[in-house]
Amino acid sequence: MEEKHVERISRTLVRAGSILDIYDDEMLLPDGSTEHWDFVSHRKGAAAVVPVLPDGRILLVRQYRPALERYTWELPAGCRDTPEEDTRVTAIRELKEETGCESDNVTKLLSLKTTVAFCNELVDVYLARGVRKTGGQELDPAEAISMKAFEPEELVRMITEFSIQDGKTVAGVMTYLALYKGK
Repeated sequence: MEEKHVERISRTLVRAGSILDIYDDEMLLPDGSTEHWDFVSHRKGAAAVVPVLPDGRILLVRQYRPALERYTWELPAGCRDTPEEDTRVTAIRELKEETGCESDNVTKLLSLKTTVAFCNELVDVYLARGVRKTGGQELDPAEAISMKAFEPEELVRMITEFSIQDGKTVAGVMTYLALYKGK
């Protein structure tokens, strides 16, 4: 069977933001018709980290997310300072800033595109083992972040009961448990 292709005819910038650009794409569909699709370009990319304490618990941060109009439990994460910044540097910085913790054992766990239907955001997720408290949080003025350590089984329950729905957190925690639990 021959695969039919979709082709972009044009891309028009609708709004330029500080991190995101929103575009209107005119698309040519396989049947010859055209449609307008939204496209969100994430200019910087981001990194997240699964911080595993020496006792095996995983540290999450709690912060308000206006898109959901509620607080969420998430992995420490943030945007790269520049599009060229190594995401490992970003992950280590965000761990320190959001939790006051550090690790000497930080490795890449996975790379994911968060919402492929309309956005090109890339988040590299790292694993930090042997995480230890080395200072206080270094939050941005607009951040109000608390933190808590969870047993892995508790996080699986929270994910399967839908109280944790953040994609990078679900992917990071479940990948870590699939690859490293009991090792």
